Amino acid sequence: MSVRELVVLGTASQVPTRHRNHNGYLLRWDGEGILFDPGEGTQRQMLRAGVAAHDLHRICVTHFHGDHSLGLAGVIQRINLDQVPHEITAHYPKSGQRFFERLRYATAYRETVSLTEAPVDADGPLAVTPAYTLQARRLSHPVESYGYRIVEPDGRRMLPERLAAYGIKGPDVGRMQREGSLGGVSLEEVSEVRRGQRFAFVMDTRLCDGVHALADGCDMLVIESTFLDEDARLADEHGHLTAGQAGRVAVEAGARHLVLTHFSQRYTEPGGTSQTESGGEFERQARAAGFEGELTVAHDLMRVPVPKRR
Repeated sequence: MSVRELVVLGTASQVPTRHRNHNGYLLRWDGEGILFDPGEGTQRQMLRAGVAAHDLHRICVTHFHGDHSLGLAGVIQRINLDQVPHEITAHYPKSGQRFFERLRYATAYRETVSLTEAPVDADGPLAVTPAYTLQARRLSHPVESYGYRIVEPDGRRMLPERLAAYGIKGPDVGRMQREGSLGGVSLEEVSEVRRGQRFAFVMDTRLCDGVHALADGCDMLVIESTFLDEDARLADEHGHLTAGQAGRVAVEAGARHLVLTHFSQRYTEPGGTSQTESGGEFERQARAAGFEGELTVAHDLMRVPVPKRR
């Protein structure tokens, strides 16, 4: 059975708090696991969330600030300690190659796993698999930063009433799907396009073209909302978004499920274990921007299912 869900490992920006670990997000996409921005403490958070090193297939780092990358050393060493049998690919800004190498070889250990380095230096597709295409777009932050987007290929949805009209049933339905036609009837005549799912991961950035390109048409948009709207000047100065800006991005993109995360420690635990006053304010400001879809103010160790296909 396929599973598509976001496992939130950490939600803090810059420094961890009593209730929030540094960043870390695992996207389960059918049989694959994609780990985004493993900050300090990610290995322990994986243990608490029931995520094993064997679950990982890709690691995607948006940029090399510590709260998004200091956990790389522990995660990579755990991958090798557990002797993960499959190849794992790491994507990260090419300009940070020296940081990746320092973290990968921070201490002595025995390498047992094939870890492929695939640095990012331009917008575009990074990997194409039967299940998805992984894309990157440049963001606006004091250091080079990229956001990531996953796009599932479009499929086709069979229409029972049209199949019945042509007398197609049983094993012939599968045959038509495989071969594209049957008895002079084309697949297009008895089916419709089933839009593939889209997921976007947008961390540390000001508003820019890359943010909107990543978010466009997403079923799930995971986006930083480091500041509340009253601190918009600070957000722009430090290369971040506010809750209201994140909400407007989601509205303009037509996103279905908005996940707010990466909260400044200046606020009262918006990603804590309960819906606190600050958490409510983050949601309120995103709603005030016009977003009416499903909205989650993330907290550590929560699991958020990707919306079902339209």
